[in-house]
Amino acid sequence: MKKLNIFILFIFVLSIFPAVAQYQGKIEGVVKNKEGTPLEGVEIDLIYSKSSSRYFKLKTDNEGKFTQVGLYPGFYQLNIRHSGYSPLSQEVRIRIAETTELEIILEKAEKALERALSDADNHFMKGYKLYDEQKYEEAISEYKQAIEKNPEQWGYFFNLGLAYKKTKDLDAAIEAFKTAVELNPDGISSVKELGEALALAEKFEEAKPYYDKAAEAINDDPVFYYNYGSVLNSMGETEKALEAYEQAAAIQEDYADAYYQMGTLYISLNKKDEAIKALEKFLELAPDHEQAPIARQLIDYLRR
Repeated sequence: MKKLNIFILFIFVLSIFPAVAQYQGKIEGVVKNKEGTPLEGVEIDLIYSKSSSRYFKLKTDNEGKFTQVGLYPGFYQLNIRHSGYSPLSQEVRIRIAETTELEIILEKAEKALERALSDADNHFMKGYKLYDEQKYEEAISEYKQAIEKNPEQWGYFFNLGLAYKKTKDLDAAIEAFKTAVELNPDGISSVKELGEALALAEKFEEAKPYYDKAAEAINDDPVFYYNYGSVLNSMGETEKALEAYEQAAAIQEDYADAYYQMGTLYISLNKKDEAIKALEKFLELAPDHEQAPIARQLIDYLRR
């Protein structure tokens, strides 16, 4: 087969708005003290990492149990508070049509420490509400005050990073996400957001290890894999980028941009038939897309 020597202009778009999931999951758990006694009236904030509008406020019953149904799949920040105990924050993952079960142990805290941590959490929740109202600068101020009172809480830095990201202050966002990762190295949301912020700042080599790590845990997010493909493509890792775009399209069959990128990459790999098929799928899904004229020109060229 004759090698196709044509110049392709790749347009990489790092999206931050994922497609809405079609299936939902459930979480249920029990909160106890170190002696194993169930704790009633424990306040629990369940915050969806992808959208500030997905927020649930729960409370344990007289058996220390809590439950929430109708959750989009993905990662959630779970903040737990109870009078006389140190607040606790952890990340949990909700899967499609599954129940995530938890057992949470709270430790008692001295009154002074409890008061300081409670003040920190109050600032955090104020910041969260301001963020939801798109008042990002004010949210940043509240998150910073929360951090001053409790600099060990990874969730404060994570949400601070999200707010900085909204104000386009990528350097500040990157630093906040880095601290969140240091405080909670097993947290996938912080790793993913750090990778994305670095990619948006065009620091692709720095971003790649974080995308690699997040990819080990994420298999159901098409936007993540599209962005991952863009990072790999920018570094010249064509075949790996193609795999990432293919994964995005496999998760979401109507992901038009993924098919466009697949088509151009197939051309660079001299896979003519695959390129035509991908570009035709792109045009079927998005005939009025800004890249549609280029796609049509490429198909005409490939068919000659």
